[in-house]
Amino acid sequence: MSLPIKAAIAPVTPLAQNCTIVWCTKTNRAAIIDPGGEVPRLLDALTQYGLTLEKIWITHGHMDHAGGTAALKEATGAPIEGPHPDDAFWIDRMEESGARWGMPEARGFTPDRWLQDGDKVTLGETEWEVFHCPGHTPGHVVFFNREARFAQVGDVLFQGSIGRTDFPRGNHQDLIDSITQKLWPLGDDVAFVPGHGPMSTFGQERKTNPFVADAVLAR
Repeated sequence: MSLPIKAAIAPVTPLAQNCTIVWCTKTNRAAIIDPGGEVPRLLDALTQYGLTLEKIWITHGHMDHAGGTAALKEATGAPIEGPHPDDAFWIDRMEESGARWGMPEARGFTPDRWLQDGDKVTLGETEWEVFHCPGHTPGHVVFFNREARFAQVGDVLFQGSIGRTDFPRGNHQDLIDSITQKLWPLGDDVAFVPGHGPMSTFGQERKTNPFVADAVLAR
């Protein structure tokens, strides 16, 4: 059985953020999720894989995830979908954050479509579900392809860790609720790309993650 999607991870920015290129295998139409920077390298990757950029998807408004969004849209014309409107204040301060963190090319943008919990987004012939998962930021969203059992979760969950909640409008309990109430019900077999670091599965994290494993939360 051939999978409906494929994915390639391209770490970008000094923070090694996992920008993810996902594409519909029937149409070779692609989305770039979280283009934090290094846009010329991302455009080269599209050419290398023979892909046409159809969408730009944003999980949340932090500059290492979204700082290259404006430049990517200018280069390709692809519409920007996401994040949730509660992250607008992060996008509005993108230049200020970029200057502080040594990424002067980071720029703000206005999404073509803000996303809400329960929304669907399409890519080629595939459909993806959107889950609003606040905690790391108030407007964070996760993209999930049910057929491929694949999710891009941004900075909600990592292999062996969870997102920071000490940023403005972060909330630790919201993050735990997002993980346990939105992600875990999708199934232990779901493989996910986090915002940083290696891939894992929800089942693996439920067994071993020191912050959100079932046994840890049961205490």
